Amino acid sequence: MTIPPFHWWRTVFFLIPAITVYTIVLGAPSIVSSLFGGRGHFAHRCARAWSWLILKTTGVRVTIEGLDRITPGTTYVFVSNHQSIYDTPVVFASLPYQLRIIAKEALARFPVLGWHLTRGGHLFADRRHPDHDGILKRWRALVSDGLSLIIYAEGTRSRDGRVARFKAGSFLLAIQAGLPIVPLAVIGTRQVMPKGRLRTEPADVTLIVHAPIQPPAIDAPTVRDARALADGVHAIVANAVETRQNGRMAGSQDG
Repeated sequence: MTIPPFHWWRTVFFLIPAITVYTIVLGAPSIVSSLFGGRGHFAHRCARAWSWLILKTTGVRVTIEGLDRITPGTTYVFVSNHQSIYDTPVVFASLPYQLRIIAKEALARFPVLGWHLTRGGHLFADRRHPDHDGILKRWRALVSDGLSLIIYAEGTRSRDGRVARFKAGSFLLAIQAGLPIVPLAVIGTRQVMPKGRLRTEPADVTLIVHAPIQPPAIDAPTVRDARALADGVHAIVANAVETRQNGRMAGSQDG
């Protein structure tokens, strides 16, 4: 019988109970605040505190690069690679913006949680039967509410650390809404907790904030237009991740 390593025991018997406590302590006032409106601003502050506590308890040290490339108070669509469930705490704790996510429609049907996320301004998308016009309307409303979006454009977490091709759907909406896109490169969270492993380890993580990209002004954008934008943003993120993480440019062949 193989004895699990130290960090497995630490994760199961210390970190998971600690995160449960953080969730209860910060989740309760966050839910109560939803009863009084406020567009989810207080709830987001609770989410940032929750993220910070998780990172500190796990031993994740985050270095942020390029934050000066973006303008406070501007509504952005942040597009990130996705390596670990720790990506979201890293992004939420590091970016001083009111962030909202796009989640699966099924999450909206969860008791309390779905209602809370909806009240907080988070968006839901049915991948089988997408309400394109409805989502676009909510995207445009982000500007007046002073909110920004965070999107993991790969659609799922990477198993090998490479950045998979970005899906074009969100980029089509970004073109139609006219919202600037900020590429984010998250590097190092796979060392904390990769997909499929129930064990966390302390690690150094880097979040690179790239310069905003203004989508082209097109009256009737097509999927081809969205695909071109998605591929351009992917190239920026993938090159940063591959260069920092693996020491080579994205798309290069191993010798």
